[in-house]
Amino acid sequence: MPASYANFYIANDAVIVPTFNDPQDRVALGILGDLFTDRPVVGIHAVDLVLGFGSLHCLTQQQPTQGVSS
Repeated sequence: MPASYANFYIANDAVIVPTFNDPQDRVALGILGDLFTDRPVVGIHAVDLVLGFGSLHCLTQQQPTQGVSS
């Protein structure tokens, strides 16, 4: 499973970090909070996303246009 705190997303006004209901969640949030002092670091429960083989950063990726002909 791709459960990784490295799969965080830097938004304009916050850093969104996946959490996994694990004691290390607080450690990861603290480390990222020390690094990103200009915006809040927010944890989002991401276990269900990981079960689908992705996480927060993966959700932000581009989607191809379907059904468009030139």
